[in-house]
Amino acid sequence: MAAPFLEIKNLHGWYGESHVLHGVDFHVDEGEVVTLLGRNGAGRTSTLRAIMGLIGSRKGSIRIRGNETIAMATHRIARLGIGYCPEERGIFSSLSAEENLMLPPTLAPGGMSVAQIYEMFPNLRERAGSQGTRLSGGEQQMLAVARILRTGARLLLLDEMSEGLAPVIVHKLAEMVVSLRKQGFTIVMVEQNFVFAAQLADRFLVMEHGQVIQQFTRDELPSRMARLHEYLGV
Repeated sequence: MAAPFLEIKNLHGWYGESHVLHGVDFHVDEGEVVTLLGRNGAGRTSTLRAIMGLIGSRKGSIRIRGNETIAMATHRIARLGIGYCPEERGIFSSLSAEENLMLPPTLAPGGMSVAQIYEMFPNLRERAGSQGTRLSGGEQQMLAVARILRTGARLLLLDEMSEGLAPVIVHKLAEMVVSLRKQGFTIVMVEQNFVFAAQLADRFLVMEHGQVIQQFTRDELPSRMARLHEYLGV
């Protein structure tokens, strides 16, 4: 069997003196969509940040396509083909939408062209000359994801992508995830919107107190709903 695209073993993480990850273990196969579920403070965002080396300190093992990255600098991790879309989106407000799109460096061959981005997100074509501050929340989210698709990254880390957005935009983002899966992208999502995540993910990992405590496939979802209500309060 091929090695997982992402393999995490006994991952611990800290912000200063605060120990937030307590032995995280999971893997993600190439082309798979995996969702991290859990209450606020469970360690989901910290796990994504730890993968990118953006947490205060970390120990354990994080392998990306077999490469151990636990001691790597963030820019070197990114160049293994990792794109991170944080919850705060990070749009440069003084630049136009298209200028934001042109900023990211090339991490690997095969990044989407601007024309391909506009085909996937027609809203961004229409708002290409608009400043970041004039974009709606949904348009900013589309732009944040579009930027990492420009880089050639094949593993996408998406943090609370649907939060606070209108249903029509959430539907568009769901279509995007389906399209990216068909193109062979590997995706790890942190999502509070369980209804959104349920239709998209191949597997679900439930986190609590900085650990993965349950995992199950989409096919197992109906039989796990009672436990999910218990864990998530959904």
